[in-house]
Amino acid sequence: MLIVLCVLVGLSTHMVVNCGDEDDPDICSAVIGFSPLRGSLIAFAYEGRGRIALRHGDFKRAIADFDEAIHLNPNRASLYRDRALARRQNGDLELAIADYDEAIAHDPKLAAPYHQRGLALAATGDLDRAILSYNTAVRLDPSDAQARLDRGLAFLARGQIDDARADFEAALTLPAGKDVRAREAARARLAELASAEPLAVPRR
Repeated sequence: MLIVLCVLVGLSTHMVVNCGDEDDPDICSAVIGFSPLRGSLIAFAYEGRGRIALRHGDFKRAIADFDEAIHLNPNRASLYRDRALARRQNGDLELAIADYDEAIAHDPKLAAPYHQRGLALAATGDLDRAILSYNTAVRLDPSDAQARLDRGLAFLARGQIDDARADFEAALTLPAGKDVRAREAARARLAELASAEPLAVPRR
């Protein structure tokens, strides 16, 4: 009986933690409604259902589930990062920035929240703070071509052409991988900058 109980608890825990990997929110809902495991562990089920809603563009549903997950387990940085993304996609930029701040406070060594906070700040027009946030993201993960591209775009919006060009060029020098689109965008921006430069007039 003890072995069977341990197996059932193990299966239940596995279902709680991984229900968001499936694309069926009813699995997470069943876990939330019927699992004997309560407390912070059930936050995984809310998180999983929130991630499913986020993937399907149901941002309000995702935010509500992440709210519940954070209420149950307020110390996980990934929960604030997920809710920040849902809020950013929903147009709630200030709330998203606050969530990125929380995510960074819980895990200051991860580059992604700094990069994503930079995107939210740039969307509000706060380019100065966006660039500061991108700076930290680039320092923590120098191989992220997308962060270089996004910082370059912020520099370009501020009229800092040389700084923008340096970031676009850096994005192109990074190893090819998952950042293919970022590299292509950087190449296109460099071509635009080159075509916009005035032709030098030869001296007589």
